[in-house]
Amino acid sequence: MPKPIRRAALPALFAVTAVVAVGLASPTFAQPSAPAAGSVLAAEQPFLNGNNIAMARMMAGMSVAPTGDIDKDFVDMMVPHHQGAIDMAALELSYGHDERLKALAQEIIVTQQQEIAAMRLAVGEPLPSSKSPTTEAGATASR
Repeated sequence: MPKPIRRAALPALFAVTAVVAVGLASPTFAQPSAPAAGSVLAAEQPFLNGNNIAMARMMAGMSVAPTGDIDKDFVDMMVPHHQGAIDMAALELSYGHDERLKALAQEIIVTQQQEIAAMRLAVGEPLPSSKSPTTEAGATASR
């Protein structure tokens, strides 16, 4: 069983969390600088664009107003988080090269979909239709 966090450590934990959150939301993270023509970064741009869309959608989706039902609020925040992982894994399948990482990305898609279904069922929500995961960039897990 993990040790509980001491009250004295909480302000530091909150500060680190805030720094990470601000860093993830910063324009530098969300929008890489324009790549030079012909550069390695230019070849990666479709992946980066899709990833930026997935991250922005995930972060926006996780910002939910409290309903007074902790379980529902948890699910409402976790589903976009898991969908973000699915969207990013689909991008790896579309643009990645390492077969081990592509296999892992496929596994991420399957397990995250299962966890979304389990969470929704736990709070009495209907399951989504069975569509293949997609991103705004049009990547799908079947590629």
